[in-house]
Amino acid sequence: MSVDTSRPPAAVALRQVIGSSRPISWINTAYPFAATYLMVAGRVDLTLVIGTVYFLVPYNLLMYGINDVFDYESDLRNPRKGGIEGVVLSRRWHRLTLWSAALSNVPFLVYLLAVGSTAARITLGVSVLAVVAYSAPGLRFKERPVLDSLTSSTHFVSPAVLGLVIAGGGASVAVVATFLAFFLWGVASQAFGAVQDVTADRAASIASIATWLGARRTVRFAMIAYGLAAVAMLGAGWPGGLAAVIPLGYLASVAPFRNLTDDDCEAANRGWRRFLWLNLVSGFLVTQLLIWIALRSR
Repeated sequence: MSVDTSRPPAAVALRQVIGSSRPISWINTAYPFAATYLMVAGRVDLTLVIGTVYFLVPYNLLMYGINDVFDYESDLRNPRKGGIEGVVLSRRWHRLTLWSAALSNVPFLVYLLAVGSTAARITLGVSVLAVVAYSAPGLRFKERPVLDSLTSSTHFVSPAVLGLVIAGGGASVAVVATFLAFFLWGVASQAFGAVQDVTADRAASIASIATWLGARRTVRFAMIAYGLAAVAMLGAGWPGGLAAVIPLGYLASVAPFRNLTDDDCEAANRGWRRFLWLNLVSGFLVTQLLIWIALRSR
């Protein structure tokens, strides 16, 4: 990959490192923590701020930075890389990215471990382990079909679980139903995201749920998981159960690809790009619902 010589080296390095953290996805991990913590604790405090900042940038840099370093060869052959869906991280910045990810995580983890209960520490440990194990050599959960989807979903659900336990909340039926729905949504989303890379992954001898099931069956698996997420969300009762319509929106979004062949797998990228923006709409709707629930509880 060519290096941008029109900018000072420090600016190029910063752009590459920040780009590897997928800025468009920052909100996907910060929001679940912040929203859950605020709903349970009912206040803005230092832990909310530090936790939100952690899951906004350092956590994503750890997750995607490791991925970009150790997926470099396959990313070079992936036509999706180089834009909104992730940079092709130049070898020149691999060491810097890994050090930046590690060092940026340490102070936040020290604080969160210090103020959290045993349950919070375990939750945080599982969350960070899942992030590292997904892409790190020797573990590479992303190359273990089904485990890849389960691990990826953990990346997004665990910040919400941490927000609950570090704020002192309990596991009511509504909470369990909500987290189960969120987890199923994450499984479905990772599986569908893998469909567009079936050909590239097979060429690079990379396994995934999509290379294992094939494009058509993986899309249908994702549709089922989205449907189950909607059903699980109904268990949250009123008015939380209204959020059941959200996974149905994702189901409708991926349904046009249900007969996709492996040879045409890259066509699923249209659905994946729609997914990225659908997340913003879903976040808005969830926010409005949370505000309503908070006002009703006063």
